[in-house]
Amino acid sequence: MGFPEEHDSDDDSYEVLDLTEYARRHHWWNRVFGHSSGPIVEKYSVATQIVMGGVTGWCAGFLFQKVGKLAATAVGGGFLLLQIASHSGYVQVDWKRVEKDVNKAKRQIKKRANKAAPEINTIIEESTEFIKQNIVVSSGFVGGFLLGLAS
Repeated sequence: MGFPEEHDSDDDSYEVLDLTEYARRHHWWNRVFGHSSGPIVEKYSVATQIVMGGVTGWCAGFLFQKVGKLAATAVGGGFLLLQIASHSGYVQVDWKRVEKDVNKAKRQIKKRANKAAPEINTIIEESTEFIKQNIVVSSGFVGGFLLGLAS
């Protein structure tokens, strides 16, 4: 019993998979991705799109509200404790140095923002195109987001 001989890589044959034919034969693929990978508008009714956008928007808004409150409480509480400790004499704060460091950080952020402008413009353009293609879902999301922030 011998081992198969090694073949040169030039002699190897590969099977080519045609994804369009595969999608036609497998119905689950069509149900998930539809006949095209176009906007969601082509796949669901207007009512379904509004509900999907509204529910996801409400969830995002609700989480944003809770995380925002937590962050604001942490920052405000920390600042309050720092002020109390400063006035009680436990901590000496060099406010001139704090101001100098804040100004330095502002300058660094401005430099980085100017360098990142092309990437940000690309993201904005892609987002705008997505919103245009999926206006119903997007408007449902915005409405749900605002309701989530209010609840």
